Parts: sequence; C-alpha cells; structure tokens
Amino acid sequence: MDTPKLPPLREVIAAHGLSASKALGQNFLFDEQLLDRIAAIPGDLADKAVLEIGPGPGGLTRALLRAGARVTAIERDARCIPALAELQAAFPGRLRVVEDDALALDHAALMGEPFAIVANLPYNIGTQLFTNWLSAKEWPPQWTSLTLMFQQEVARRIVAAPDNSEYGRLAVLAQWRSTAKLAMKVHRSAFTPPPKVMSAIVHVTPATAPEGVDGAVLERLTAAAFGQRRKMLRQSLKGLPGGLAALDSVGIDPTRRAETLTVADFLALARALDQRIR
Repeated sequence: MDTPKLPPLREVIAAHGLSASKALGQNFLFDEQLLDRIAAIPGDLADKAVLEIGPGPGGLTRALLRAGARVTAIERDARCIPALAELQAAFPGRLRVVEDDALALDHAALMGEPFAIVANLPYNIGTQLFTNWLSAKEWPPQWTSLTLMFQQEVARRIVAAPDNSEYGRLAVLAQWRSTAKLAMKVHRSAFTPPPKVMSAIVHVTPATAPEGVDGAVLERLTAAAFGQRRKMLRQSLKGLPGGLAALDSVGIDPTRRAETLTVADFLALARALDQRIR
C-alpha cells in the first residue's frame, strides 16, 4: 500500500495555529515512530475498522491510516477539523471524521461492524469512556480490543492484582470478563505540552463472560465495596441491600477489606447478591 508523504506534525500544528486545550484534556504526540508503535499494539489493522476518540491534529490517526486501518475519528474540537480534513484528502475513503462529543454517541451503532478502539484519550473523559465500553450489555461486545492511553496511575489501577493499593473497582470491571495488560509506558516528555504525570497504554481484549453475573449488580457491588476501601466489608456493604447476607452465603469473612478479594470473589458475591435483589 502506497503511503502518501505527509508534512511533519509540528508543521501541521503551526499551519493551523493549534495549541493543546487544557479544558479538553489535550496533549499532542509528535513522535511518528512512537505513534507507529502504538498503532501496532492491536495487531494487523489492514482494512480493519478502527474508532479513535479525540484525534486532535491527527498524529495517531495518520499512524493508524499508515497501518491500513479504516478510521472513524470523533473530535469535538472544531479547531482540529481542518487538519483532519487534510488527512481525509491524503487517504481517500479511509478516514471518516465525526465532529461530536464521544460520550454522547452510541459507538456500536456509529461503526456498524466489529471494530478496534485505539485512542490517546482526553484525560478528562478517559475513565468514563473506558467504563462505558466495559459495561456493554451485549457480550462479547462489538469492539474487538481497546488500546488506550491513560495517565500511568490509572493504567496501573486497571491491571492491578488483589492485595495492592492500586487494586480497586476499575481493576475488577476491567478483568471480570476481559484480559487487560500494560502494553507500553510513555514518558511525559513525548507530549506537547508535557503533562505533569507519566502515561501508559493499556490493551484490553474481551474474554468469555462468567455465567450468572449481572454487570449492573457487579458495578453496584464494587462501588459500595471500594467506596470506603479502608473499612471492613461489613461496614462498606451494610448500606447495600443484601450485601451482608451475600457475604455470609459465600463464606467471605466480613472483617476483610475489599482490596483483599479476588475478581472471582467479587463474581461469587455478585451472583449471591443478584439472587437476593431479584
């Protein structure tokens, strides 16, 4: 596949008078080799549908296009649309730009086919988007993988194991019917402007959903359990109807703290809780 010669990203930024918006959680990546490495994480993207959130001036977008993907990019910052239009012209028929709020859209309906999600997520909406994708009622979901840039602190929470201060609700939601791994760390100096924190890329693939577990019940359970994470379960779950009875029915010591429970423990609790609230 012939790849069109594109101007350096810094020239694109300058030509369009762009600067990263703090209000939109933007930080731009200019390193083309780094962007190509990110685009390679999901595997072969030749003629595959890819959803990108917050492309900004199109740094990661051009890497995805170089990898052969058919990209749908959702961008709410009107300042970036002209730069993305140049990429549309350079890769005819391969890039669709949707000027809208990613949180307000039904991504499965927008894509209409199986798709990978690859994004340097805006920091201010990244976690909300991630939990929305994990909470899909239909499973396996229409998305085939998530390759997402987060603040490193958030990324570590997603892949954390029990008995760790980073282990919490996000880890359980990411791991109960998916496989999550830390794919790459990205130094703050790679961004313009450099954020105050380091970043990392998490790669998530759907797995078989355990039988008898309602995702909504699991979300309520983990919200209660980790809402007061330093308290014993008998305290954190006492406000959850059926919570203490569920602990007793599955034989979990109520004096334990939430961070000591495995994902399997939470699944057992969710099943028991579901039977009590139906």
